[in-house]
Amino acid sequence: MVDFSEILKKAQSYRAEMSQFLRDMIRIPSESCQEREVVLRIKEEMEKVGFDKVVIDPMGNIEGYIGHGPHVIAMDAHIDTVGVGDRRLWTECDPYEGKEDENTIWGRGGSDQEGGMAAMVYAGKVIKDLGLEGEYTLIVTGTVQEEDCDGLCWQYIVNELKLRPEFVVSTEPTSLRIYRGHRGRMEIRVETRGVSCHGSAPERGSNAIHKMADIIQDIRSLNENDAADGTEIKGLVKMLDAKYNPLWKDAQFLGRGTITTSEIFFTSPSRCAVADSCAISLDRRMTAGETWESCLQEIRDLPAVKKWGDDVTVTMYKYERPSYTNLVYPTECYFPTWVLPEDHVVCESLVEAYKGLFDKDPVVDKWTFSTNGVSIMGRYGIPCIGFGPGAEEQAHFPNEKTWKDHLVTCCAMYAAIPLTYCKNVDKK
Repeated sequence: MVDFSEILKKAQSYRAEMSQFLRDMIRIPSESCQEREVVLRIKEEMEKVGFDKVVIDPMGNIEGYIGHGPHVIAMDAHIDTVGVGDRRLWTECDPYEGKEDENTIWGRGGSDQEGGMAAMVYAGKVIKDLGLEGEYTLIVTGTVQEEDCDGLCWQYIVNELKLRPEFVVSTEPTSLRIYRGHRGRMEIRVETRGVSCHGSAPERGSNAIHKMADIIQDIRSLNENDAADGTEIKGLVKMLDAKYNPLWKDAQFLGRGTITTSEIFFTSPSRCAVADSCAISLDRRMTAGETWESCLQEIRDLPAVKKWGDDVTVTMYKYERPSYTNLVYPTECYFPTWVLPEDHVVCESLVEAYKGLFDKDPVVDKWTFSTNGVSIMGRYGIPCIGFGPGAEEQAHFPNEKTWKDHLVTCCAMYAAIPLTYCKNVDKK
């Protein structure tokens, strides 16, 4: 029997400690591939509250262990942040001050997503205080490079460390809702080739930018068009229709896929010449039923791409940036869609824990953005679910903030989830 009232009471008692720990992390700049110092600060706190084992792996992720039971459960927070952007937009606080008042903490990483780490570490303290760890081994992961390449850390954890938990709770911000999936994404590069010549007689050459202009218009149509029978370039909205997608129900839950041109590059001998190459980057968000192969092929099938034939190349980007430990773990820039069924034992266990702690029904929904779940469940099929402090709309936003009450709520949930799950899964 899970004593939800005792768990909540204990979580509330650590409100000040969690808040201070989060403020400490915010004060340490920790952009992707520069996380070393914040990882060391997390290690210090894990050891202070009594984790059984704390490891920093060769990639630079930190794993804290509690318990030695047969059910292996993980909870994850990426502890890298984006940069601060234009400092003039930070009108309410310094991004690395860790400003606070009675209810709120400001600073880069407050919601996205060092608040999740603060709540997880003190959930470990609650578990230790109340002696709840008998049936499971809990692994709390602080993962790196998520902002650069979401899920890369978990590719390393699964493939190299051979850790494969029964399920993972992502502590990305959910506004205290339970999130059971999100769209995937991929990064596509389209290149056109031309022949340069003097700009005074452009007909002597072949303009790569003009070729790309045709392709960009077709990409725009792919994003904006309907899917009527008479529409030549059917829009991505077609994947919400059973006619085109057997997974249309999941697609309707997650939302339609999108595509946009995010970058453009060119080469030319001078401003007085015809461009001899052009390239664009595409941000492609994928709903259920879409794969990297299908997404590349739909670009190759666009009328403008076919028109220019061998002068066009469509590829997927690769990520090869070294971690702060100087480890390079190359991967293609493909981040699969995932969705956990609402009747899955993991989802049901989180709903039960929430009701037991707070005596009300939770909201069950999905993220708009992408998380490490793209690897955890998208690549490896390990059930993943989200519950985190802070708000998704605070991510990457100037004057980022989170709320101290969120830390308490999440701490209680993270302490209650493992036992609730063990009770439910052992009954099945």
